[in-house]
Amino acid sequence: MTRKSWIDPDTKEPLIDDYAKQMESFVRAFQDGIITDKEISDQEAQLVECMTEVENSLDDETHAKVTRLLCELTAFDVMQFTYEMQKARAAMFRG
Repeated sequence: MTRKSWIDPDTKEPLIDDYAKQMESFVRAFQDGIITDKEISDQEAQLVECMTEVENSLDDETHAKVTRLLCELTAFDVMQFTYEMQKARAAMFRG
């Protein structure tokens, strides 16, 4: 399997969002424009399964690095989502 870089070599921007948007579970969940409780719980189950598989294969040093990576990614995603919501809300009130 060819390794996919996590970072665009030209723009230096993360590519993980792009990869996630290509996942079958993501595409299927967004097809109707509504995310259901079941889709959230199914995605959480996939996440826990993947995390368990990866976590069990890591030595302590790599585990610490991947833990930091996951935390940074989560913080970035939450901040980006909040920023986009704030922009959308401001645009709505401008009339």
